[in-house]
Amino acid sequence: MEYGICNLAVIPLRAEPNDRSEQVSQVLFGEIFEVTEWNERWVKIITESDNYTGWIGRLQFAALGHIAYASFKQEPWPLTYRPITQAWKIADNSVIYLPAGSSLAFLKGTTCAVGADRFEVIGEIGEREGITATAKSFLNTPYLWGGRTHFGIDCSGFTQMVFKLNNIKIKRDASDQVQEGVLVESLNKARLGDLAFFNNEAGRVTHVGILLNSAQIIHASGKVKIDSIDNDGIYSEDQKRHTHKLHNIKRFM
Repeated sequence: MEYGICNLAVIPLRAEPNDRSEQVSQVLFGEIFEVTEWNERWVKIITESDNYTGWIGRLQFAALGHIAYASFKQEPWPLTYRPITQAWKIADNSVIYLPAGSSLAFLKGTTCAVGADRFEVIGEIGEREGITATAKSFLNTPYLWGGRTHFGIDCSGFTQMVFKLNNIKIKRDASDQVQEGVLVESLNKARLGDLAFFNNEAGRVTHVGILLNSAQIIHASGKVKIDSIDNDGIYSEDQKRHTHKLHNIKRFM
């Protein structure tokens, strides 16, 4: 088995080994994965954090030995919490801009090691702020299919990253997240941090958001925003109508 680690700020994870293929997710700086297949320009990977499969460019990661991979899995390395954290790449005296949720692998003092490269963290990395503050830090982030950062995010990427930044591990897609957690009986019993799931006409879960209380939800739809919610679903203040049909509510905390 071969392993790798992301040594760039953020890289697209694609459905197929093609630059025109859809971005299904993103891999952030310091995140690790198994490499399962190679071709001339691409590698197929399975992410360690959520077992997500896709293709990344062969030039967009560093190789990681199995001992380092095992060590990484056992050690809860610090995360970056600010929307942007600067890191100085020592080898070429350049600066990269790390998104929130980047893993500072093998951190010693202010220096982390990603493959053969060393990065010096510049300034503060921030700290865990709680579900509400973390979620609201994403307000007005544009919707981006497969996105996981403050510069573009999708609905399940939003819930996953808010939870990751609060030390809660969940799957990547809404259809998988809905299989986790503990069912909440009704909306009036919901509380801060519960996830509300929404289905389409065929009954398939296609959307998810974070409840701020039993009447408000923060979610990524067009952009990250706060809307009203009732037993029928999300009521869009912008569109003056219900836009998402409530499926169920799950608790993870």
